[in-house]
Amino acid sequence: VSIVPDRADWTYRTGEKVKFDVAVIRDNHPVKDAVIEYTWGGDMLKPDVSGNLKVGNRHNTISLKGAAEPGFMTPRGTVTVDGVKYSNYVTVGFEPERISTTTSLPTDFMDFWESVLTRNRKVPLNPEMTIQPHLCSSKSDVYHIRFQNMASGQFIYGMLAVPRGEGVYPAILALPGAGIRPYSGRASWADEGFVVLEIGIHGIPVNMESQVYDHFKKTLGSYSSRDIDEREKYYYRDVYAGCVKAVDFLCSLDNVDKEKLAVCGGSQGGALSIVTAALDPRIKYLFANYPALCQIGGFHRGSTGGWPRIFRDPDETSLEAKVKVSEYYDVVNFARFITVPGYYTWGFNDMVCPPTSVYAAYNQIKAPKTQVLARECAHWLWPELTDNQREWLFDQLRGKGSETAEK
Repeated sequence: VSIVPDRADWTYRTGEKVKFDVAVIRDNHPVKDAVIEYTWGGDMLKPDVSGNLKVGNRHNTISLKGAAEPGFMTPRGTVTVDGVKYSNYVTVGFEPERISTTTSLPTDFMDFWESVLTRNRKVPLNPEMTIQPHLCSSKSDVYHIRFQNMASGQFIYGMLAVPRGEGVYPAILALPGAGIRPYSGRASWADEGFVVLEIGIHGIPVNMESQVYDHFKKTLGSYSSRDIDEREKYYYRDVYAGCVKAVDFLCSLDNVDKEKLAVCGGSQGGALSIVTAALDPRIKYLFANYPALCQIGGFHRGSTGGWPRIFRDPDETSLEAKVKVSEYYDVVNFARFITVPGYYTWGFNDMVCPPTSVYAAYNQIKAPKTQVLARECAHWLWPELTDNQREWLFDQLRGKGSETAEK
């Protein structure tokens, strides 16, 4: 099912009609007399329009009324051929640079986080490092590490890749996407002359066999909404604090250049990158791919929410109170406090971290920012885009970066 907007940038003015070229293609040829069932509505929201369109050639046009307010809308087409259903969708934007947010900034937002970090500073790191010979390269060593976070006996685990040789190196904190898994370190990045710390967030070692994590997936499967009703107990409190503690760990290493620190990640890791850069002035650069945890309470307030896409059940108890707690953890509010250059990439077709939620955060950032849109991408990026952003980050840390600008 082919659905192609009539503009190459997939972007329109509010209220403007959008024309789509629609077809059903099999073996590179149009299917004759196919009937597409289509819907049209806001980004991840209930459709406003539905209908049928009979198609018989490669080019069939449907015209749909655009959004009245800045945001995104999605046409989805479904067709049944030989008893099998096929579908596709595309998401287009309406003045996305003007998307505002439904997320409020609590008056004590930074006071709350400073109190959390102050308490965590009193917890000694007590770090441990264990060499992982099978992960080392000819130029770099990789260690499984742990350090204390928030309480004695409570740990963050990770993989540390370190270039061999004397001297100090720029350092990168790589933050994880959602899920529970092992990590192997980033020796290839260390080979380029960087100390790289890749951490997990669940307080369990990250060097075990993959099947061991199946147990933790069962017990921690719903961690993203655990204790969302209490500001001091929500799961991400210790996670956010642990990211800053990871910067403490990097700064404790003799071979790290404390003036050249960066943070990066995608999805949950993109969210954590923005959070860490907002909370820790030692971070000088970041890149964030399709960040999660943006406009968490959006669905409750008539807009689109980012992963973990909670608050969609209107019958959930204490809903407004939970949304209020989420605002202390919402990436939208951390984005307001970003002061360092960043590189941000996402796609319009992302149904995990939908573009409305990402723009709600991105539009709050006043620091220098490079925006690279991958419109066709969903919750992934083309390899050349990840290569480009990695090189951008390396150039910044090496002092070769040019002035960032929106693209």
